[in-house]
Amino acid sequence: MSTNQSHNITVEPSGRSFSVPQGQTILAAAIAAGVNLPYGCKDGACGSCKCRKISGEVEHGNYSRNALSQEEEASGVILTCRAQALSDVVLESRQVTDAGSHPVKKLPVRVRRLEVLRPDVMRVELQLPASEKFAYDAGQYIDFLLRDGSRRSYSLANAPHTQESAPGLELHIRHMPGGLFTDHVFSGMKEKDILRIEGPFGSCTLREDSDKPLLFIVSGTGFAPAKALLEHLQHIGSTRPVTLYWGGRRPQDIYMGDWLNQHTLPGGLRFVPVVSDAQPEDQWQGRTGLVHQAVLDDFADLSTHQVYACGTPAMVEAARTSFTGTRHLAAEDFFADAFTSAADQ
Repeated sequence: MSTNQSHNITVEPSGRSFSVPQGQTILAAAIAAGVNLPYGCKDGACGSCKCRKISGEVEHGNYSRNALSQEEEASGVILTCRAQALSDVVLESRQVTDAGSHPVKKLPVRVRRLEVLRPDVMRVELQLPASEKFAYDAGQYIDFLLRDGSRRSYSLANAPHTQESAPGLELHIRHMPGGLFTDHVFSGMKEKDILRIEGPFGSCTLREDSDKPLLFIVSGTGFAPAKALLEHLQHIGSTRPVTLYWGGRRPQDIYMGDWLNQHTLPGGLRFVPVVSDAQPEDQWQGRTGLVHQAVLDDFADLSTHQVYACGTPAMVEAARTSFTGTRHLAAEDFFADAFTSAADQ
């Protein structure tokens, strides 16, 4: 084993390379170097950052077995968000391109508007500094930097082009009772409060070089990044057909169904709400059960599609496993933004 203080990471087939210092994860070094490896939670919970190790040695920190099975690890698959290099490493990731990613910045932001969408979902609009440009891609997220040094990650719910007419960021924040940050959002946060953010992060962005039909599968506030992607598709005039499945426990969890019913796309938008725990008083007439199962019921073959999954790690992994394993979806056509709470971590 080498005693060098850093190791070289090469990503095939793009040929991109970067250095990872001792003690840093491969993913953190990639982000710092502007190499956009796929990732979601950064906490070893979702599996979005899986890459195949072609050569070299790594060691993993703690992670969930739902994110990486023993069989996968034995076959050379690693989680870059938890893997530290013990030697030079060659990885395979077909999602890495030559295109430069947007610079990651730390910025102060002001709370411009708070709107309760549901008793447990708040739309938070943030005002950016007038002197500072903040560039991002639809589907990316930001971190709030809290005073105790911890972070909370939230997806951007508005597409980048909306900055031109109304500079600012839109987030959909779900209340997690007992959560340090979300308790504050729902009880103490006020308009004009100042917060600090860092970003953009995430690789669940639109692959515009493809013309494949798009399938979005979201749960809860996983709708936020999907909304940004839908706005972006409309803005660029994409003619790709889009189907969006949105899962919630109760009908009210699908908190922007009216927005979806009114949103149009050149290639068409089909919206399928799915409720897993409908009660008699809901008078729900729509689809029921688990949202990924609704997709399986409707599609015998996903080999011609690209899929974007946004929501809980359990939903994302169920979709990934079943779509690639039983519906012929190519692994490189599955993109994910998995939400982990502090409790999950």
